[in-house]
Amino acid sequence: MSLSKIDFSVRLARTTEDLRAAQRLRYEVFARELGATGGSVDHALGLERDRFDEVADHLLVLDTQRAGDPVVGVYRLMQCHHARAAGRFYSEEEYDLSPLYRSGRSLLELGRSCLRREYRGGTAMMQLWQGIADYVKDHGIEILFGVASFHGTDPQALAHPLSNLHHQYRAPEALRVRARVAQRMDILPADKVDRRRAMLETPALIKAYLRLGGMVGEGAFVDHGFNTTDVCMVMDTARLNARQKALYAKDAAS
Repeated sequence: MSLSKIDFSVRLARTTEDLRAAQRLRYEVFARELGATGGSVDHALGLERDRFDEVADHLLVLDTQRAGDPVVGVYRLMQCHHARAAGRFYSEEEYDLSPLYRSGRSLLELGRSCLRREYRGGTAMMQLWQGIADYVKDHGIEILFGVASFHGTDPQALAHPLSNLHHQYRAPEALRVRARVAQRMDILPADKVDRRRAMLETPALIKAYLRLGGMVGEGAFVDHGFNTTDVCMVMDTARLNARQKALYAKDAAS
């Protein structure tokens, strides 16, 4: 499949069926592919869903020429008013977000990101990021955050990438969220980290966040229900340099 020749469209979910399409794709990726078994996994209906879905916005990327279900990528977006309606942000089950609240700045939680397997490789993900850029601009978002995952629940097996994130990419204290049940990320001292290996073992989504100026909170969270080890990414949109802005947002003339 040539991803560059696909006619993609990006929009927010509008209907219940749009939401179900997002939840079906999440089930395919998180449950069937990655082995998630938590309470959000509905094997009978083939959906991955939770209580936050009903109040959040859902960004969809669609292959307009795909027969059947055209939704090939999703992102769940939650602003502060969504979190108030749900009682909290999703990330707050794993991380203390007090530093972000204290900042007094407008927040957007990014979550439940996934792409259909055959659409991975750049183009579809860039479409999602463009949609997020437009959303950020439209809503005046200043801080982006959310949990991002390594596959597996053995932190020792992730010693190089976790230690690299801790030593090289920790958020400043003013924005440094902390895991509620923390798995230390500094498993290896800085001089023992193989940085090439660390980056090779870092998932593409986390590397994308880092390229856009993303930083990590203090400590990882081992999520046995999702079969993942999570880190909390934080990105201050005011700190993006010119190159990162070019990757993140549309040219003003477009």
